[in-house]
Amino acid sequence: MQRSFTNILTEEVAVTAAFYQEILGFEPRFSADWFVNLADPNNPALELGILKQSSEIVPARAQRAPAGVILTFVVDDCDAVYEKALAQNANIVEAPREMPYGQRRMILRDPAGTFVDISSPST
Repeated sequence: MQRSFTNILTEEVAVTAAFYQEILGFEPRFSADWFVNLADPNNPALELGILKQSSEIVPARAQRAPAGVILTFVVDDCDAVYEKALAQNANIVEAPREMPYGQRRMILRDPAGTFVDISSPST
């Protein structure tokens, strides 16, 4: 395998890409009106794609709204990301809280409606 990443389908490619850049610090590697490839600046192997849902390269069945997906990002400090999310008026579903499995977690929804789990190890 050479690489692997998830694509988020949305009609708001630029808005959704900006969300991940502002909240999690991703940086664009490729940017067009139909697709943006983002990567973590400290670990370029961590990539995320933002793909226009109505693009001709997206199968017709996949052009409907997604369901049943939660993207998880493990970060050093969940609360620091929460502060960024508040400053960006992000759609916060759950504020940070301690989980029984030893992590602190918050849940957001990105502009495409995808659930995003931001977790960090508990102190």
